Amino acid sequence: MTAATSTSTVGSTSSADERLLDLLGANARASVSDLARALGISRTTVQARIERLERSGVIQGYSVRIHEAAYAGHVRAHSLLRINPKLTAQVVAAAAKVEGLQSLHSVAGEFDLLAQLRCPDAQSLDAALDALAMIDGVERTQSSLLLAQKLLR
Repeated sequence: MTAATSTSTVGSTSSADERLLDLLGANARASVSDLARALGISRTTVQARIERLERSGVIQGYSVRIHEAAYAGHVRAHSLLRINPKLTAQVVAAAAKVEGLQSLHSVAGEFDLLAQLRCPDAQSLDAALDALAMIDGVERTQSSLLLAQKLLR
C-alpha cells in the first residue's frame, strides 16, 4: 500500500489504536512489551492491534527520523505550486520524478500543491525548482528556503 492510498480503503482507528500509533510514531522500534506496559494492555493484544493496523493499511511501514545534522550542507525548500486542476494527476506523476523531491501535499488556498525538497547543494535545488516549474500544468510557483528546523514531532 502506498502513501497515496485512498483513505476509503484504510480501516478506521479507535482511541486505543491512536494511543498505540502515537507511541509507535515516537519510537517505531519500541518492543511489544514496552508498548503493552505503556498502554496497560497485554502483549498479545498489542501484537494483534499492530497486525490489524498493518493489514488495514493504517500502518504503511516503519521509518527512522534522521537528525538534520546528518544532512549538513544540504539545502531544503518548500515550493508552492498553482496548477491547472484538470492536469493534477499528470503534474503529480511528473513531480514524482524530480530529483530531491521529498513529499508533495495538496493544500487549500491560493496554491494547490506544496512540494518539500532536499538537495545536496544550491545548484541541485535550483535545478529541482526549475524542473517543477517546467512541468506541463504548473502555472506558478513560489519557493522558500528552509534555514533551520525549530521543532519536529
